[in-house]
Amino acid sequence: MKTLITGTSNGIGKAIAEKFLSCGHEVVGLDMVPPSIVHPRYLHVCTDILTGELPAAVDPEILINNAGVQNSGRDIDVNLKGTIRVTEKYAFREGIRSVLFIASSSARTGAEFPEYAASKGGMVAYMKNVAIRIAKFGATANSLSPGGVKTSLNDHVMNDPVLWKKIMDETLLPKWAEAEEIAEWAYFLTVVNRSMTAQDLLIDNGEEANLHFIW
Repeated sequence: MKTLITGTSNGIGKAIAEKFLSCGHEVVGLDMVPPSIVHPRYLHVCTDILTGELPAAVDPEILINNAGVQNSGRDIDVNLKGTIRVTEKYAFREGIRSVLFIASSSARTGAEFPEYAASKGGMVAYMKNVAIRIAKFGATANSLSPGGVKTSLNDHVMNDPVLWKKIMDETLLPKWAEAEEIAEWAYFLTVVNRSMTAQDLLIDNGEEANLHFIW
């Protein structure tokens, strides 16, 4: 299947692209920076999802909205408005099978940078709107909300022993997910899943559930 993924040059987006390529899919990646993937079934388009040109001759069966920024001053513009722009261009047509949004656990908790949390919360709400509108094509729309993921974006806390211990103390399973694990979830929700739609799936190793009961 032809799959369009935004933000494929590193982190979760790159892991998702590599997962789909390993399973025989064609992948088109949109990213502002040059490609880090070399594969005969991979096409890379350098563009800004908010302001850049979006390729016209692309009819994806699967759309995965992953591109985003954090605490940049442009979080709502890029993460939410850019994602809406891409989705409105590619999702609503015959042949679409699934749309997936990579949101964040902060969409539920609000416990992160204000504009980032707002952008991801808006993404989850928009996902539900997409699910309603895309159902007539027999397609699903869902979102993944990862908690901590081991990517370079989080080097600041992963490389600080004091901060890392505090994070692990707040997590039922004292670890963070690898980007490759999030890619497995993305593949399941878009390729294997045919019945779940309009849902947000939290993958946070139990951080949200680790409430401390005091008696």
